[in-house]
Amino acid sequence: MSALIAPAGEMWSVVTVLAKLGDSVTTDHISPAGAIKADTPAGKYLTEHGVERRDFNSYGSRRGNHEVMIRGTFANIRLRNQIAPGTEGGFTRDFTQAADAADAPVSYIYDASQNYQAQGIPLVILAGKEYGSGSSRDWAAKGTALLGVKAVIAESYERIHRSNLIGMGVLPLQYPEGASALSLGLTGEETFDITGVTALNDGGIPDTVKVTTDSGVEFDAKVRIDTPGEADYYRNGGILQYVLRSLISE
Repeated sequence: MSALIAPAGEMWSVVTVLAKLGDSVTTDHISPAGAIKADTPAGKYLTEHGVERRDFNSYGSRRGNHEVMIRGTFANIRLRNQIAPGTEGGFTRDFTQAADAADAPVSYIYDASQNYQAQGIPLVILAGKEYGSGSSRDWAAKGTALLGVKAVIAESYERIHRSNLIGMGVLPLQYPEGASALSLGLTGEETFDITGVTALNDGGIPDTVKVTTDSGVEFDAKVRIDTPGEADYYRNGGILQYVLRSLISE
């Protein structure tokens, strides 16, 4: 039972940064939570579908609607995305909208992700220490995957969120010991090539994959798939695909 886990073969090319985050970004920062505001992607979606503003309610009340929840992922008002300095909340810069990365406009994370996915551009999250701590579990990983994020590169992970990312087909990678986005000089404006991912299809778990950027930075990122079971989930695209294929094979 196998699946092509890297659509471009041995390499994810021109991977773009959706968010560059600091230390201790929790699942509460990532998961949709709180009241839905009218001027957000989720609010606009509800308005377009005939829902009155007084009936928007909260993300929690609409957690069964993936269209609402994906629009609220990474939208916490306390989130600070370092590639969109001066903003708080679900903002990034949309590099599809400018020929030069320095000119890329600020956009909602959801809106930018749709542009990237329309152009077939895979996305990565850069993060610091203790990424994914907190108690808001399921949508933190699910929303990340639905936004088109293929990998997260962090200094360290909270155990359960790391496992949940794998269950949604998102690859958790870790900087080399002692390294960080800051020490490597990463700004978040780079594009990345990630090679060696499909070695997982040979049945083992590679220790590292090679990460290179168009700015000349190179490093070996540690693959944080820690067990053979996690590898099975990931090489099938996630736990749901793994279970369905297991049922079909029986």
